[in-house]
Parts: sequence; C-alpha cells; structure tokens
Amino acid sequence: MNDDHQPTHPGNGLRESATFDRATIHAIQRAAATGVYDIRGWGAKRRLPHFDDLLLLGASMSRYPLEGYRERCDTDVVLGARNAKHPLHLDIPVTIAGMSFGALSAQAKEALGRGASEAGTSTTTGDGGMTREERGHSKHLVYQYLPSRYGMNPDDLRAADAIEVVLGQGAKPGGGGMLLGQKITERVAGMRTLPVGIDQRSACRHPDWTGPDDLAIKIRELREITDWEKPVYVKVGATRTYYDVKLAVHSGADVVVVDGMQGGTAATQDVFIEHVGIPTLAALPQAVQALQELGVHREVQLIVSGGIRGGADMAKALALGADAVAIGTAALIALGDNHPRYDAEYRELGSAAGFYDDYQDGRDPAGISTQDEELAARLDPVEGGRRIANFLRVMTMEAQTLARACGKAHLHHLEPEDLVALTIESAAMARVPLAGTSWIPGMTGSGL
Repeated sequence: MNDDHQPTHPGNGLRESATFDRATIHAIQRAAATGVYDIRGWGAKRRLPHFDDLLLLGASMSRYPLEGYRERCDTDVVLGARNAKHPLHLDIPVTIAGMSFGALSAQAKEALGRGASEAGTSTTTGDGGMTREERGHSKHLVYQYLPSRYGMNPDDLRAADAIEVVLGQGAKPGGGGMLLGQKITERVAGMRTLPVGIDQRSACRHPDWTGPDDLAIKIRELREITDWEKPVYVKVGATRTYYDVKLAVHSGADVVVVDGMQGGTAATQDVFIEHVGIPTLAALPQAVQALQELGVHREVQLIVSGGIRGGADMAKALALGADAVAIGTAALIALGDNHPRYDAEYRELGSAAGFYDDYQDGRDPAGISTQDEELAARLDPVEGGRRIANFLRVMTMEAQTLARACGKAHLHHLEPEDLVALTIESAAMARVPLAGTSWIPGMTGSGL
C-alpha cells in the first residue's frame, strides 16, 4: 500500500480510488448491465462504529474483582412485568431475533427454538406466522405482529408467550419486508395467503394506525385478545431513537426493542442496508436516555439488536443500559451459515464461504435460508439446536467473565462507568470517556 493506504496493483504502482473502489465499480457495472437495483441479505458491510470501539475497565486496585470459580455472577432477566400477568423469565439476557419461516427453512426455525429452549431463553417468529415446528420446540416464543399481517390469527397470538409489534428493523427502517417468488412454496403461500411463486413485498407501515395514540389502542386490543397475560414489545429500527422510544412507552409497550443498522435481513435493497438508519452504538444511549427521562428505565425493558456477535458485545450493551440483547445473523452463523464445508457450492453460486449473502435466492447450501426441500433436509434441527445452545452458553460465559473482572455479581450491574472508548466518534456516541481521559465529546462539563 502507498502512504494514503490505498490498495495498489502489485509491481506496477496502479492506485485504487477510495471513492470508486472495486466494489463500487462492480456495482455500477452490474446496474448498467441489468437495469435493476441489487437485492441481498445479511446486513451492512461497511465499517461502522461498534462495540469493538469500547473497552471494559477490569478491576486492579480501585475495584475488587470476583473469583470465577467461587463467586456467582447471575444472568437472569424478567421481560414484560409492567403490565403482563405472565412476564418472560429468562435464564440469560440474550434472545433470538425475529426471522421468518419463508426467509428460513422450517428446519432452521425448529433448530432456533430447540437451541433457545435448551439455553433458557426465547426465540421470535418473524414475518409470516407461527410454524408448528417452532412453537413445539420453543419454551418461550415471541410472536411478531407486522404490517403485512401474514399468518396472523388470534389463536397464534394466544399460543405465544409474548407479542412483538414491529414498526421497523435496523437493516431497513421505513421499508417493508421482501420475500422473492422462488421462496414462496405452497406451504409459505398458504400461511401468508399469497400466490405460489410470486414475489412478496410487505407494507412499510401498519394499516390500522398512524401514530402513537392509535398504536395505544391496538396494544390494548392485543392485551384483550390475550387476556392481559402476554408482554407486548414494540420494535423500532434505529433512526430517531430518542423520540421513537418515548412514543413506544407512551403507547403502552412493556418492552422496547431497538435494532441498529448493523442488523441483518433476508432480503432488501443494498442501498437500504448501507445508507439508512444509525449504528447500534449510537442508538443505545439515546434509548436509555429516553427511558430514564420517563422514569421507566428497567421498568420498561430495553432489548438491543443489530450486529451482536458475542459475549463482549453483550456485556458492553448491558453496561450501556440494555436489559438484554438479541442475535440474528450470529445465530445463523452458529447454525452453519457460511461454513467452509460448503465453500465449493458457494463458489458455484458466485460467492464463497464467509461472503455468501444471497439469502433471497433460496439456494443456500447450508439448508438455512431456503425452501428447497432437498437443501433444507441437510440441516438437522437437533444438531442445529445443540449448536445454537452451545453458542448462547459461550456468549453468556464470556459476558460473565468480563462482568466478574469488573467486580459485578450480576450482568445487569455493569454500568457506563465500566467503559471507555477508543475513538472520539465512539466516545461521543456511547457517551463514555475517551480512554486515558475524562473527556466525553459533546457533553458539557467533561474535561481532559
């Protein structure tokens, strides 16, 4: 590389443009050749401020660490006790985010339910309704109530353990769902009341309310349908997070879910994934501030999702004020997505292991993001469930290790005081000091 850190061609000094790099050139050439915009899965691929830009301050002299072999660090969390007769009591503060049957195979949905149940946490239906495989193997199942209303019926609402009203998701806030025709099989079409083989484009907003007052009426209807037993979540894609969280609480939410722009998706426009929303790290402190100003922080629980990859991300999110985190893309990777064993088949599809994002095509060799019966049969739901449970346990143990190092006897005892930032941007977003200083950019009264 040259002094500007721009890639060069070996041996001849050719320099790549930072603005028109090879990926950008390819995107322009593809658009010019096809006349259609690019649709893909996964999530944002460009570098964004994230939890790697924060560090935890372990104990030395001024703090007293806990001994991992003898001293407890608890992990349980209760979600939805504000109004529900039967809130969710989870063993760990990490849940499985909503991913639909249709986007994922029935085997994948069953595996997620099995793994979450074994680890003592919840999983979520996603757009398109509840499958018998998922309900049958999920101890705690959250039913997503989306603008499409696909598969929605009162019996499934009553059969769920919580309801999540989805107003947006991090990969495409302001945009509706998308499921291309090659994944609309007879079963998917039957659940969604759609024609077989025709592209499905969900609405971007709910048809029976236009604001928080209307949403409050809808939430009361959902409570009546479920005899006030089930917690009601409200999920928003991270954009104007401070105001959205306040309005969600005003509407009666028991739990608020904030999904940052690093969140994944099964299919949407690439331009949406990369250019709409704000990073999870920027959204989380805004959500906490909104809850604190309303006097309901910890009374209304906050779940944060969007690029959560392991125990360190979870510990840092909890330290910033979240009650729990949710994983989506990480769960698919744990199931086997992008595994090297399928590299030859990924290459036949024009991709490679570690790069595969064509979830919309339904040709996933791992049997996860497909409705092809032969491909889906490759995924053993029992083995997949074991892998999910293993991953959730490791995430939790990693977070416990970090919390004990900070002297905390519960993951929820982690706090912003336990964090510092590595960059000015992350310090300003997370509202914690730049490492080695007491300076929080943008905050009055903070000094060097």
